[in-house]
Amino acid sequence: MSGGRRSYFDALYAGSEDPYAVRHRWYEIRKRAVLLAALPRPRYGRAYEPGCGTGELTQALSQRCDHVLASDFSPHALEIARRRTGSLANVRLERHALPAEWPRDAGGFDLIVLSELGYFLERDEMRRVAGCCGESLDADGTLVACDWRADFAQRSLSTHEVHAALSALGLPRLVFHEEDDFVLQVWARDGRSVAEREGIR
Repeated sequence: MSGGRRSYFDALYAGSEDPYAVRHRWYEIRKRAVLLAALPRPRYGRAYEPGCGTGELTQALSQRCDHVLASDFSPHALEIARRRTGSLANVRLERHALPAEWPRDAGGFDLIVLSELGYFLERDEMRRVAGCCGESLDADGTLVACDWRADFAQRSLSTHEVHAALSALGLPRLVFHEEDDFVLQVWARDGRSVAEREGIR
């Protein structure tokens, strides 16, 4: 990620505890609920959430996962996230600049969540992040991408390009949810639907 974008995010989080109003805005609360409802499993062992920002989604994931590794490249964002998640023993926060600092030594993950992250990366960086997802996703893993669709000044890639890079991994797609504001996709190595997993069909 470019130095200009680093400066942008440093200034953004230095100036506000919740610059995107993710804690209180109904749009953000609802989007998190949609993402969590789209997960095909009720519980996960080890999750990775890069680009965690202030940690609101991190808190929600901690209720569904035994262990959550969340990261951001902005130290200001991580300071806020640490205050928000400090009481959660199953959450670990680290500073990662992707794709170079993808946590390859952390072992595999059975859930990877990329929310509002990929379009800040350059095209080659996004392809490399997608490759890291494929390498790190466990045999029973789930990969999630959720992204804002409208254009904005700091965007490097279209949401379509971000999701195309992840789709190119060839994982079975379980969920495609599209609204005027955002698109959510869920892929999994186990291509069965939730009903199939539970023996309903």
